[in-house]
Amino acid sequence: LVWLLVLSLAWLGPALGDEEKDGEVVAEEEKEKEEDEVLSDEIKEEDNVLVLHEHNFARALSEHQLLLVEFYAPWCGHCQQLAPAYTQAATQLRNESSLARLAKVDATAQTALANEFNITSYPTLKLFRNGNRSHPLPYTGIMDTQGIVRWMQRRAGPSATLLHDTDTANAFASSQDLVVIGFFKDLKGKAAQAFYDVAVEMVDMPFGVAEAAELFQAYGLSADTVCLFKKFDERQTNFPVDPARGLDTSELTRLLRIHSLRLVTEFNNETSNQIFSAKIPHHMLLFLNKSSSEQLSLQDGFKAAASTFRGEVRWSHGRDKGGGCGAPHPQGHPSPAQVLFVVVDVNGYGADVLSFFGMTPADAPTLRLVKMENNRKYQMEQDSFSDTAIRTFIQAVLDGKVKPHLLSAEPPEDWDTRPVKVLVGKTFEQVAFDETKSVFVKFYAPWCSHCQAMAAAWEELGERYKDREDIVIAEMDATANELENITIHGFPTLHYFPAGPGRKMVEYKSARDVETFSKFLENGGMLPVEPPVVSEVRDCPPPQGSPQALLGE
Repeated sequence: LVWLLVLSLAWLGPALGDEEKDGEVVAEEEKEKEEDEVLSDEIKEEDNVLVLHEHNFARALSEHQLLLVEFYAPWCGHCQQLAPAYTQAATQLRNESSLARLAKVDATAQTALANEFNITSYPTLKLFRNGNRSHPLPYTGIMDTQGIVRWMQRRAGPSATLLHDTDTANAFASSQDLVVIGFFKDLKGKAAQAFYDVAVEMVDMPFGVAEAAELFQAYGLSADTVCLFKKFDERQTNFPVDPARGLDTSELTRLLRIHSLRLVTEFNNETSNQIFSAKIPHHMLLFLNKSSSEQLSLQDGFKAAASTFRGEVRWSHGRDKGGGCGAPHPQGHPSPAQVLFVVVDVNGYGADVLSFFGMTPADAPTLRLVKMENNRKYQMEQDSFSDTAIRTFIQAVLDGKVKPHLLSAEPPEDWDTRPVKVLVGKTFEQVAFDETKSVFVKFYAPWCSHCQAMAAAWEELGERYKDREDIVIAEMDATANELENITIHGFPTLHYFPAGPGRKMVEYKSARDVETFSKFLENGGMLPVEPPVVSEVRDCPPPQGSPQALLGE
């Protein structure tokens, strides 16, 4: 029996060893196969999106004339939000047999590509044309399916449709609510080329071009002119090309954006992006309840006042003798649009912006004027909705004769007895600019996750310095309080106001922990020179309902 056992083991031993070897060989082969797949230049697809890495990137560029590449991070919320729209856009372009294709790169795994193209945020979209790897173009369109498709289509084909005769031009001009046609004597000239550049970027409206003499005659033109055709307000707005200056792309873009808006625009999901992208420096807002016929009637005076501040193209003198389009003869620079008139339904889409103005639906009807550069808000002493009163109020604000209306909450009864002093708009000046104390203020938003994360550290800091007569730790809800000379753009924002004359202010931008805060305070508002600490400091975005938040900035 012993010998049989020995012989059996002797016989089974090599077989068992071979089995282990076979398992190792299989595992090794699978590993090599995976490595070969990564190293291969084969291009795989996921839902019509090309999946790229450093070994197939060059091949993708060589095979696709127009390639939009999304550099993403798997953990990025914005990337995850974009993914369905990006996939749908890729499928639509693929189904149309377009020259344009979409691709994606995991920038966290493909660090060589991320470094090569200087990817510092996610998602970042870049367009590669004709295999050019050294000068990709940044994506400038809207981050949704149709925005991506239109942006790519405008680059895949001619950016403007060539119109040969009157019938074609008339049909094109009335094909949509907004249509742009450039009339040029020479389609290869500088002005026409600048027009094509504008057309490439403004993908939300169709562009056409015409050079036939019969079309100039049909539209009453004698010189190069860009015409905007609309199915609302004035039917047609003309922008003659200055023979001396030529056609300035940024100026034409600005004018088209301004005049593509209605004289009075209702704030809603479709118009919000147009309203803010027009870059008009002042917005006059009429807040009303659209379910009230009495409040709806207030729009008449509002619209009557709007034409005064439309920002028409104003020229010093003269008209084109061709006359049919009534185009002014260019003798100078067009004046900028000053005020955009917007109606906000307090019980509709506009409800989301009420908190930004410190309002509730019960405050309607009411008027506000906003300076867009600093979000300063202006309010009539008593609302008057006649066109004359509205014009007078706006002009007074433009002339600097009206002070901004600043939000301020009421201070809590114990605001100055807590370790962290609670400031509001009406108490800020007396505390922050007390010449006998250095004051460290946290400007926060109640909903901001980054503010919530550092709340405990700020309270601990308050406890540490509560008995110091020369140092005050404070905080202010910047969504409920506003200051005349300080604008808060993100949360949390930390400002240090040193003791002494001069109303000085120092913004704190270092690590948000108690020990670093203390070093900063003990060093008089400066951090000692030390090796840099690698730590990520993130901010919450602007307040909900603000122009920046609505634009996604």
